[in-house]
Amino acid sequence: MTPQLELALRNVPDHPGVYLMKDAQGRVLYVGKAQSLRNRTRQYWQAGRGGTTPPLRIESAIDKVTDLEWTLTDTVSEALLLEANLVKRHQPRFNVRLKDDKSYPFIKVTLADDFPRIERTRKLPADGSRYFGPYASASSVDEAMNLIRRLFPFRTCTIDIKDGQRALDRPCLLYHIKRCQGPCIEAIDKEAYRADIEQVMLFLEGRQEQVARALRKEMAVASDEMRYERAAALRDKVRAIERTMEDQKMAGFARRQLDVLGFSRAGNQAAVQLFAIRDGKTVSRDVFQLENLGDGPDVEALSAFVRQYYATAGSIPPKVLLPMTLPDADELEVFLRERRGSGVTLTVPRRGDGRALMDLAARNAAETLAREQAKWLADQGRTLAALEELANALGLAAPPMRIECFDISTIQGAFTVGSMVVFEEGRPRSGDYRRFRVKTVEGTDDFASHREVFRRRFRRALSSEEGSAEELRWRMPDLVIIDGGKGQVSAARGVLDDLGLHDLPLAGIAKEREELFLPGRSDPIVLPATSQALYLVQRLRDEAHRFAITYHRQVRAKAQTRSALDDLPGVGPARKRALLRVFGSSKALKSATVEEMAAVPGIGRGLAERIREHLDS
Repeated sequence: MTPQLELALRNVPDHPGVYLMKDAQGRVLYVGKAQSLRNRTRQYWQAGRGGTTPPLRIESAIDKVTDLEWTLTDTVSEALLLEANLVKRHQPRFNVRLKDDKSYPFIKVTLADDFPRIERTRKLPADGSRYFGPYASASSVDEAMNLIRRLFPFRTCTIDIKDGQRALDRPCLLYHIKRCQGPCIEAIDKEAYRADIEQVMLFLEGRQEQVARALRKEMAVASDEMRYERAAALRDKVRAIERTMEDQKMAGFARRQLDVLGFSRAGNQAAVQLFAIRDGKTVSRDVFQLENLGDGPDVEALSAFVRQYYATAGSIPPKVLLPMTLPDADELEVFLRERRGSGVTLTVPRRGDGRALMDLAARNAAETLAREQAKWLADQGRTLAALEELANALGLAAPPMRIECFDISTIQGAFTVGSMVVFEEGRPRSGDYRRFRVKTVEGTDDFASHREVFRRRFRRALSSEEGSAEELRWRMPDLVIIDGGKGQVSAARGVLDDLGLHDLPLAGIAKEREELFLPGRSDPIVLPATSQALYLVQRLRDEAHRFAITYHRQVRAKAQTRSALDDLPGVGPARKRALLRVFGSSKALKSATVEEMAAVPGIGRGLAERIREHLDS
């Protein structure tokens, strides 16, 4: 135990909160919550001396912990919410986690706008918007978005539309095909538009019957007033909603609001099937995957799912059916009640419709898990075979688990950029991708461009302090691949040798015949056309090319949209807009006198003289 950790354990308060175990590099290994931080954290280091032995998964983390941090909360419910958020943020190695949890999509209603928009999002800022989800996949969001778009016209543009202000002179095509109500041209007022948005939110909550009743009432009023076209449109909308309700009906749960969680586990992974039932209708059927279960019990995994899912869920029902009794059920009910604003009960059904639906959910979870594991095993087998084949072909001592691939993109020597993509265990690791704007090379010189990119990339790694976060970001690969032939490989090898990286494996892949070139070897290595290793190298090369081309286009587009005003000394966006309002174009500005420029609000005599001097130079 380090002195730092001993000091932390002596000072841990007897208070509810969340604790973070960290290693020597400052990485968060485990996040936990407790009614008493002092009692819980000390238990981990008192095993065998009257303390409770932690699960093997947590026990293996204890040996790596060098520091302990904590955050106090007023209640255990607050600690549960904070724990879920910290697990999402840090993705600790020893916590049970929702798989790809950071990327779960939501439907967002921008209630802060006078005329709200409805859009997909993967972020949850506290901006006054209403969020529905999380959904298990983008396709689930698309299905919901397409349905509400057919039923309720709403704006999709990002124009800033204020109540009582006409934003455009004429509407877009969506208005003419009746997919938008035209708030930009004041075709609908704020109150009427927001009333429709309220119906959309009720629909997303699963209250389709309530929406249908309101529409039937509005249809009757329109018919009585002989607005038959409006009445017919409302009738069609009601029929569409009724068809949706019929497809989703669950006879055994009429008028009930509940979630049903089915659980299945296979080794270190698990799946949870969630049936969301509102007013007797199944409004969503999503499967969520859990990872990093280790040797922990099933109840721990299911409890982790409940905490992490409902910490961000847009809808929490008054009842949640579970396949097993959770040891922290009382704490979770308090947590859910505070999130919902009213009582929530966690129940384990033993018989009847609840048990039958639970079994159905469990079978769905098991089927999804089996399918995903079969796919993973097949992919993993092919990937390992490809890495081993590549290692044999290149004469490496072991399969290269981390591979970096580099490419250069330019047009006649202009806007030259370089890309670096990273594959770990045969899969893209996009968070480690890097891009470089080539600064020292003039004209078309692929060799010199590669030399600059390599020098910058590997000098950065060598200059990072050992064990630092910077070193982790730029850690060394097991193999480097270049999109190019002998010349590019020779140029890169020279840089690596200059930096003392003589043993770093390097290869180039030539496009025409898909040959691999090694430094100091005249004959290329030709892999079979059906080789898994060749497929892997081609994927790397194509990904590096795509990443380089994308960055090159961004740089080129930005340069092409610049004007003479962008380079004026002392002129930022606000002053640029002021000059354009007065003179209309950079050409007119060049003909203006110092006195005319000084008269523009925010410019003044001194700045006008500097602008004039710059334009004349």
